[in-house]
This record gives sequence, structure tokens and C-alpha cells, in this order.
Amino acid sequence: MKQIWVKVDPWKKELVTTALESGADAIWVPAGRSQEVKALGLVRVIAPDGDQVPGQDLHEITILGTEDEAEVIRLARQGPVVVRTPDWTVIPLENLVAQSGNIFVEVSDVESARTALGVLEKGVDGLVVATADPGVIKEIARLVQETSPPVPLTTARLSRLQTLGMGDRVCVDTCANLALGEGMLVGNSSGGLFLVHAESLENPYVAPRPFRVNAGPVHAYIRVTPDKTRYLGELAAGDEVLVVDYQGRTRPAVVGRVKVERRPLMLVAAESGGREITTILQNAETIRLTRPNGEAVSIVTLQPGDEVLVALEETGRHFGHKIQETIVEK
Repeated sequence: MKQIWVKVDPWKKELVTTALESGADAIWVPAGRSQEVKALGLVRVIAPDGDQVPGQDLHEITILGTEDEAEVIRLARQGPVVVRTPDWTVIPLENLVAQSGNIFVEVSDVESARTALGVLEKGVDGLVVATADPGVIKEIARLVQETSPPVPLTTARLSRLQTLGMGDRVCVDTCANLALGEGMLVGNSSGGLFLVHAESLENPYVAPRPFRVNAGPVHAYIRVTPDKTRYLGELAAGDEVLVVDYQGRTRPAVVGRVKVERRPLMLVAAESGGREITTILQNAETIRLTRPNGEAVSIVTLQPGDEVLVALEETGRHFGHKIQETIVEK
């Protein structure tokens, strides 16, 4: 996920408070101010006496020519590099993003932030916001939080549904409410994940719980970032998972609680892209997959031939990361 650091130099308590309330990943302050920041909230402090010392692990470079670009790429192998582009030429940023990670850009307005986040459709890894305007900090923070790479979704046609025995299934309760058409990507194989809808609908059996996705058994994969998966059974409070809507738009959500309970299960199989993909879900009316139009559909009403949304990928995964390797999962 993209990071946002807020630079407060000279010191101004109001800007620190705004940064904390906006969810900044780090606050950059002059020497001697670290403890004042820590007194206001638990956050990473970048300062000579803070958690990160500029000039050591963190580098700052102003791009004036191609030789500066080469230096940024060299230093970025060691850690974050904060880049400034005085005339806001996009080409240097494109060159850096294409060749390296750990690229942060200093910005002072929303348009510059939007440009940096959209470079080569990938964007820089983070922004350093340097402004005396609390409103700009809030707006850029909102922009960063909304800038999560989309996940391509495709339609799969159900091929079979099979009741199973009992198993340990996982409910993922987040610190955010999910809207209609939103859920999480879960499946037996990382190569094919189903969009399991959140419990955000009214039903005669239980009140809506829009913060919850009844995701599947402990062994299943869940997408936690646009390019990483984890096992459901590994999740715990404080982790992040990826919320995905029916159009593939994504956003991170913090896990507030994970509930593992023994429940009856159902196998769901579907065909897409010439192959079969499967997932296992709790066998209950309140568990829903997502149709291509965003409609949530209960698994107890599904029939072979029905269409649902899935995310497919060709690469295998090792410890949740994509790798180019032949892996067979059945």
C-alpha cells in the first residue's frame, strides 16, 4: 500500500495532530520534537532523534539531471529515497518508478500528489507532504487511501456444489463497514479466488454485519494486498486485508477480530479461462458470492450454470508472494 509521510518543519502542533488524525504512516519533524509527537499518538517519527535518521537509511535527492536519477536508483536498493522535482517534470519519475522501488516524492499540493500516485499507472511508493495547510494534508491522505491498485475480475460459471462435513471456518471482522457489492477474495488456490460478499444485507435470520466477511476455512487463501495472499487461519487483530468491490476497485481494511468456529461446509466449483477453480464456504443462507452486476447471492440458492465473480492469475505463490514456478493445487 502507498505510504504518506507528513513533514512538519517548522514545528506546528496543529499539523502533527492533523497528520495523526489523517492516518499518516510517519511524521517528519525537526530535532528535539520527537517526544512531543509521541505524546500525541503512536506513530513513526522521522527526525535526528526519532525512529529514522535522515542521511543514513533515508536519503533526499533533488532531480536535476540523469546522473541524479542513477543515484536515486542506487540508493533505493538500501531504503527509501525522497525525491524532489523542482519543475515537476513527470519523465524523471517515470524513469525511477520503472526501474526501482522505495521511491517517495515530496509534494505540497493535491494535483502534484495525484500525478505522483498515477505515474505509469503504478505510482511512487509514498508521498512526503510538505505544507502548512491542514486541509491539504487531509485531502492528500484521502487520495492516498483511495489509491489502491484495482484487481481484474472475471466471470466464472458454477460447475458443481457439494455439501461437506464439519470444519473450522473463519469470519473476518474489520474496522470498516463494507458496502453492497464489496467483499474479499478467497479460494482454495491462489490462482482462482472468489469474491465472497460481506454480510451487509438484511435477512430474516440475523442482523446485517457490514464489517464482516464469513470467508471460509482456515486453509483458504485470502488476498491481503493487490499482489499478496495469506491463509485465513493466519489472520489476527491488527492485520490488513483487501476489500474488493464488483468492479475490481480495492481498499485496505484493518482486521479487528477473527472468529474461528466449527461449522458445516460446502464446496463450490466453477469454470473460467478453461480451468476449474474451487473454494469452500460455510453451508449457510447468509454466506454469499457476488454476481457480475454486484448482486450478492446466497450459496444455498446457487445452481450449476450460475455466474459469479472471481480473480484469476497464472503465477504460483510462495509465502503469499507471486513467483514464476509450476505449482499444482487441487
